[in-house]
Amino acid sequence: MSSIFGKLFSVSTWGESHGMAVGVVVDGCPAGLEINAEMIQRDLDRRRPGQNELVTPRNESDTVEILSGVFDGKTTGTPISLVVFNKDQRSGDYSEIKKWYRPGHADLAYDLKYGFRDYRGGGRSSARETIARVAAGSIARALLSRVCGTEILSWVSSVGSVESKVDARRVTLEMIEKSPVRCPDATASEAMESLLREVKAAKDSVGGVLSLCVRRPPRSVGEPVFDRASALLAMGMFSIPAVKGFEIGEGFAAAKMHGSEHNDEIFYEDSHFGTRTNHAGGIYGGITSGADIFCRIAFKPTATIGIEQKTASAEGENGTFTAKGRHDPCVALRAPVIVESMAALVLADLFLEQRARSSLF
Repeated sequence: MSSIFGKLFSVSTWGESHGMAVGVVVDGCPAGLEINAEMIQRDLDRRRPGQNELVTPRNESDTVEILSGVFDGKTTGTPISLVVFNKDQRSGDYSEIKKWYRPGHADLAYDLKYGFRDYRGGGRSSARETIARVAAGSIARALLSRVCGTEILSWVSSVGSVESKVDARRVTLEMIEKSPVRCPDATASEAMESLLREVKAAKDSVGGVLSLCVRRPPRSVGEPVFDRASALLAMGMFSIPAVKGFEIGEGFAAAKMHGSEHNDEIFYEDSHFGTRTNHAGGIYGGITSGADIFCRIAFKPTATIGIEQKTASAEGENGTFTAKGRHDPCVALRAPVIVESMAALVLADLFLEQRARSSLF
């Protein structure tokens, strides 16, 4: 099914941007894991709209409710159901979409596929669906933290042509959240803010790139052929709305390197193996080595802009469309916690799969 992700730690998301609610059912989480609504809410607050002048002003608290699967602050081993009710829908802002297909959106693709579509904000293609991923990802993150001490961080590393320069090994959540654009480089953060104000004033939008660092990931997870850890991470990231690129380790830069540069030197010390460098991004042959996993994810410019654009209607009439409503000038700003959540979901599922198949002897 298209709305289910994962094998053993599986999530099924549901709901629409302008429906009554969005939610998720998490199945396969082991019993005894300590979780609560406050823990999940902290992650949802990092994703919600209306945080500052540089994101959409839609006024949603995104308050999560746990409906099942948790008792006395611990998971019971049964399906965990989470819901967030929509409070500030303005479907009237989308009345024009009923007639015109929005350039850059999935409107036309939906009609061609289903012969019917929910035009209120894009329905299931809306980024509001990612609330469910963040809620489920919070549980996966708690599981990984408990069993491996895993820490997952994502931040904005570029907006448009403005790029930051930071040492990924030194980035902290505090550094990320201190910036209105979630960039831990103070100088680049200011330049990004300035660019975003210009873009917003022009009723346009701009793209961005996120960095992802997974510290102390579960070791030896991932399969050597189709279910490679890198392949599943790519799948998870590309399932996020607006993602157009993914790379791990040196990524595309590796194509310009020699093997003597790219190969990570292996050493044995204090009864364990390691590497001097991490050009591979912590994954070899599809299997995690235990080294930090480092990825980059590219987000396209927000498709909804206030500039008149040429388009066509479902009836075949050519015309123009100017978007109304409340939208982000750069979708990457609220995406770090979504990227972190998808990484957590992938790695939690692979961890449980590896544990299930570990040798008994």
